[in-house]
Amino acid sequence: MSFGQGGPQSQWDPWTPQSQQQPQQQPWNGGDGGAAPDWAALAEASEARAKRRRLLFIGGGALATVAIASAVAVAVVSANGSGQASDGPSSQLPATADIPSSTATEPSFAPTSAPPPLDPKDFVSSAKKDKAPLSPDLLFPGTQLTMGDTVYKKGPTADTRTCGSAAQGTLPKVLDANDCTRLLRVTYTKGDTAVTVGVAVFDTEAQAAKAKKQADKKSIVRSLSGGGVKSFCTGAVCRSTTNSYGRYAYFTVAGFTGGKNVTEKSTEVFRAGDDLAEFAFRQIRRRGEAQASAAAEG
Repeated sequence: MSFGQGGPQSQWDPWTPQSQQQPQQQPWNGGDGGAAPDWAALAEASEARAKRRRLLFIGGGALATVAIASAVAVAVVSANGSGQASDGPSSQLPATADIPSSTATEPSFAPTSAPPPLDPKDFVSSAKKDKAPLSPDLLFPGTQLTMGDTVYKKGPTADTRTCGSAAQGTLPKVLDANDCTRLLRVTYTKGDTAVTVGVAVFDTEAQAAKAKKQADKKSIVRSLSGGGVKSFCTGAVCRSTTNSYGRYAYFTVAGFTGGKNVTEKSTEVFRAGDDLAEFAFRQIRRRGEAQASAAAEG
């Protein structure tokens, strides 16, 4: 059979360069025609199928995770005893008293009260309770007194039952009017400064307080000299003080042993009088403390 005029068809020779005819590729149809399969197309199809499987696997895992979380949430809600979680305010929670406590009730004891402490002043406020021995050396013990950085040397002492005779100025009348029973005196010195302390003893605190109130600037205890202490405050100007504690009124008179007058610039005299007045107060208070302590122990 002829398909028209012309010379014979040229054949492509793979071994001949610059061949005039290119080979015709035939699609692979799976037959036995001997044509090679399209491997690139096959690889693309296989990759597409694998990608779809991976997406399906990931999606299924996410759905499974959501399902498990939902199951756990349902289990937690069910554990609360109701099928629904509460979103109410905390004030709706049960009161503390409604919550069982593992702490056992502590035993209760009947209330007790300790007796009030004894007041030391009570024991030096009346002769009925102030029974401890009393003398100038007991009230003012030792041979010297140290107040701060100052040391005073203890001098003569006296214990007078007629109080007015150991006082001068207006003080004898004050002591007698309030039934003073004893007047204890002691003198301390430092250099040329001397101080006599007089402690008047009454039966009650009211009598001592009244004597203190009635005393004035002319109510002066008589200075006590002797035993190496020169006379002082017999005619010169001196400084005096008055006070009371409990059933005791105490007085001081301070000046110079050489007869010199005390002035506002005589600071050593003022200091000595204040030190000895303070010491008298402490000793009377300690007397009360000692008796209160003995009574408490008894």
